[in-house]
Amino acid sequence: MTAYHPRSPARRTAVTAAAAAAGLLLATGCGAADMTAQASPYAAAQGAKSVTLSVQSWVGAQANTAVAGYLLEHELGYRVDTVQVDEVPAWDALSQGRIDALLEDWGHPEQEKRYVKDKKTVVSGGENGLTGHIGWFVPEYFAQEHPDVTDWKNLDRYADRMRTPESRGKGQLLDGSPSYVTNDKALVKNLGLDYEVVFAGSEAAQITQIKQFAKERKPFLTYWYVPQWLFETVPMTEVKLPEHEEGCDADPEKVACAYPHTPLKKYLNARFAENGGQAAEFLKRFRWTAEDQNEVALLIAERKLSPQAAARTWVERHEDVWRPWIP
Repeated sequence: MTAYHPRSPARRTAVTAAAAAAGLLLATGCGAADMTAQASPYAAAQGAKSVTLSVQSWVGAQANTAVAGYLLEHELGYRVDTVQVDEVPAWDALSQGRIDALLEDWGHPEQEKRYVKDKKTVVSGGENGLTGHIGWFVPEYFAQEHPDVTDWKNLDRYADRMRTPESRGKGQLLDGSPSYVTNDKALVKNLGLDYEVVFAGSEAAQITQIKQFAKERKPFLTYWYVPQWLFETVPMTEVKLPEHEEGCDADPEKVACAYPHTPLKKYLNARFAENGGQAAEFLKRFRWTAEDQNEVALLIAERKLSPQAAARTWVERHEDVWRPWIP
């Protein structure tokens, strides 16, 4: 079984504490609602030395935007605007030039085909250095007491222990927002598990519940992902699902396999990528590690620093990392 700890060699990696959500201006949930109408008037402005970055609600993505924005402003002299756009609508906003760049995409092949391959209005900005992975997790303290819980075939043995008032008499599988990339309802059904998917509503609400369970040393089963700063304070162990194979999740209704490991990518508006000067070159070069992202995310979510203050703190500590990004 795999336990995720601070500085674990396992990569901590698709879709925040309440303080973090409140702290980053214009941050919102990732997913369904089209919020592109709120796009910045500065995006792709002719002759203006400005950059508009998309920002999602999960704190790792906020950390990306905070650091990139700080360096664009303080090292390259750009005005930086951030816009709240959910995961899928962000692609349309990017295509239209309402935003210039998206710094953490967890894999949307349909959108990539439409905008990168067919319309050619969006281009890849390369990988951001992280590998994302969604999975099911239980608290480490429970996994140590009951090692067999880390195999999905044994989850039903513990369904009664995972029951909550919201799970309708079944074990609870806690998810975040229904707008996030999730196969969980299909997985529960297709694997024949006695569990109910319960949505907390957001990453912040999900974190609140996880931390409360951990404080009371209660067992829980949750959808979660790496990289993510919460492993620093609530160590969790991944439950092994049926092995992921190419195409096993092609039909959303028939998914019965684990989530893939996904290199997280950046995407730029095609016109901005060509004519965005130093800003575009900087964003193409932006690439860091899970440890870097988690350091900033932890400052925002746990230490209650503003995203700008967290970015400044990280920048002051890690010039050897960011200096090569500067054109």
